[in-house]
Amino acid sequence: MPVELRHLEHFVALAEESSFTRAAARLNLVQSALSVSIRNLEKDLEATLFDRTSRGVRLAAAGEALLPAARRVLREVATVREEVDAVRGVVRGRLRIGIMQSLALIDAGRMFAAFHQAHPGVVIEPQPAHGGSVALAEHVRHGELDLAFAWQPEASARGLRVAELATEPFVLVVPTSRRLPRRLELADLSDEAFVEFPEGWGARTLSDQAFRNAGIQRRIVVEVADILTCAELVRAGFGVAIMPKSMIRSRGLTWRTVSGLPQWGVSLIASSDRHLTAAAAAFVDLVCTTFDVVLATDDE
Repeated sequence: MPVELRHLEHFVALAEESSFTRAAARLNLVQSALSVSIRNLEKDLEATLFDRTSRGVRLAAAGEALLPAARRVLREVATVREEVDAVRGVVRGRLRIGIMQSLALIDAGRMFAAFHQAHPGVVIEPQPAHGGSVALAEHVRHGELDLAFAWQPEASARGLRVAELATEPFVLVVPTSRRLPRRLELADLSDEAFVEFPEGWGARTLSDQAFRNAGIQRRIVVEVADILTCAELVRAGFGVAIMPKSMIRSRGLTWRTVSGLPQWGVSLIASSDRHLTAAAAAFVDLVCTTFDVVLATDDE
């Protein structure tokens, strides 16, 4: 029996969710129907694609080999459908777009609303990344996302097309009870305890580099992968933090300018190795028109 496209769609969803429950919800299927579909695919291919455990499912060796090919087939089928729709002046499909934890700097919600109004046939799938901007860029490179809103430093832009949308300064975030000068130097912070984001996050990478370039060893007392938690720890007096200015929303906090801290911002990024889907191309056009920018290639 030939492999059916719906079986490949079900396989990719389960591979990405690592859970029959989550994958079934994503596909709008009952879990039993998804289980039957995966068993039929394994039977057709005469291979075990997943290892089932008490904690969920994970790809077996055959599944690891199938996943890139399955994604490629589904992308090609989606492209065929989109090109036929484009002839009729219709944009359909889904837009998988990665998002940073905070997009207040660009009012992304307004753009999503405008895009949905212009292209109601597109299903928008915003997807956060626990690894911050670095992880979002990797997901775009590997085709797991069509686009992403992320801060993309120029040095790590290989394989990507990048449009810088807006920038703002990093600042020192402290409780309002702290008495500090309005302007500081990095050397003034050598005795501070810091609340930080995990290593690998774009904001953490840039702040680490700034202190390293200044020859200052700082003391990080806790790492948290959440902006609101970071802010609350600072407000409670656990330490100070280096954050983009637009991320400061909690009461009881204030900020200070620090010479030597880099700029932060939001970029729209896409892969330079893959053709944009019709939905992604339409969204890029909306964003670039809104901000009067161009989605540059990685060697421009």
